[in-house]
Amino acid sequence: PPHPGAFYDFTSDLTMKDTAYTTLALPAHTDTTYFTDPAGLQLFHLLSHAGTGGTSLLVDGFACASQLRTSHPEAYSILSRVPVPWHASGNEGVVITPAEWVPVFTLDAEGGVRQLRWNNDDRASMPVESGGVAYEEWFEAARVWNAIITDKKNEYWEQLVPGRPVIFDNWRVMHARSAFEGKRRMCGGYINRDDFISRYWNTNFSREEVLKRII
Repeated sequence: PPHPGAFYDFTSDLTMKDTAYTTLALPAHTDTTYFTDPAGLQLFHLLSHAGTGGTSLLVDGFACASQLRTSHPEAYSILSRVPVPWHASGNEGVVITPAEWVPVFTLDAEGGVRQLRWNNDDRASMPVESGGVAYEEWFEAARVWNAIITDKKNEYWEQLVPGRPVIFDNWRVMHARSAFEGKRRMCGGYINRDDFISRYWNTNFSREEVLKRII
């Protein structure tokens, strides 16, 4: 998998053991859930497509998590407490897992979501029990969560075109696509969140203002 700072350029390739390299529809997910520090910003740029389909979907994961917290607080609690065995091990010679298992929601001091990880294609089997939570309870919480993120009111669909890239926060925004036909060439890349935040502060504020916030 590409690492933050690297760019990729790909078409459908069934020799790759990754659903991103197929022509299939992909459900809403975040990328690099299996990294100890998942990618911060993500970029997609459609270079060419001689065919149909492949519409891109964006879903605000923080907004969906807020809906879950309000409507199903126990499900929200389970998804923020139970560690998940994220991994990338489809291709020969590649096995990537975080330094430790991490829940779907990583919370901030106020109990809101600071980071979202969600990708069923990069998840191993859940343990029978973890932290006092049975796997049936985790899957029920995941079912409720999935119903929210697939609710049409939470979906934003956009057909990408050459010359207009899309950039989004991979800690917050899930992405997906519809199935497509024809030859489709896509490029993209990741930026580490720390690098992005550093550039944001130093672009929008003086160094003195930035240092006052941390010292």
